[in-house]
Amino acid sequence: MGPHDTPGRAPRRPFNPHEMDQHLEHLARFGFGGPRGRRGRGGRRGRGGDVRAAVLLLLEESPMHGYQLITEIGERSEGEWTPSPGSVYPVLQQLEDEGLITFERVEGRKSAQLTEAGRAYLEEHRETFGTPWQVAEERGGQPARESAESLRSLIGAWTQVMQAGTDEQRQQASEILADARKSLYRVLADA
Repeated sequence: MGPHDTPGRAPRRPFNPHEMDQHLEHLARFGFGGPRGRRGRGGRRGRGGDVRAAVLLLLEESPMHGYQLITEIGERSEGEWTPSPGSVYPVLQQLEDEGLITFERVEGRKSAQLTEAGRAYLEEHRETFGTPWQVAEERGGQPARESAESLRSLIGAWTQVMQAGTDEQRQQASEILADARKSLYRVLADA
C-alpha cells in the first residue's frame, strides 16, 4: 500500500495513458465521438435503431449480404448509425431460423433475401418498424455531437491532471468528476 492509498480500498494504480485511449475508444463505439457518430451495439436493438427492422426493410428492396446491410444503414442514417457486425449477423441468423429470410451465394458472397413468410411478416408489422435509420438520425444530430465534444474536452483536461498533477490535484479532479456525475443524475431526477 502506498502513502496515498486509503485503508480498506484496493491500492491506487499509477495512471496509464494507454488505458485512457482504450476508454476513449469504448466511448466512441457507443456514440461519443469518432468519425462515424453513433454506432450500433450487440443485440437486436442497437444504439442507433432497430437492427431487425432495418434489415427486413432493406431486404425488401433487394438481396444483400451483411456488409452491404451495414453500409446501407450507415448511408441512410447519414453516418449517425452504423450497426456493428456483432449486431447485424446474429439478427440475420435469427431471421433465417424464423424462416423469414434465406441465404444464397451471389458473386461468392452469402446474400440474404426475404422469403414469402418474410414478406408477409414485413407487411403485417410495417407500421411498427417505421424508418429505423431516420430515428437514429433524429437521436443523434448536433446536440449529441456537441455533448460528445464536451465530453472529449473534459476527458482531455482530466488526462492532463492525471499525468502532470500532484496527488492533491488528482484527488480534486476525482471529486469534480464525482460531483459532475451526481449533477447529471439530478438533471434526470428533476425532469
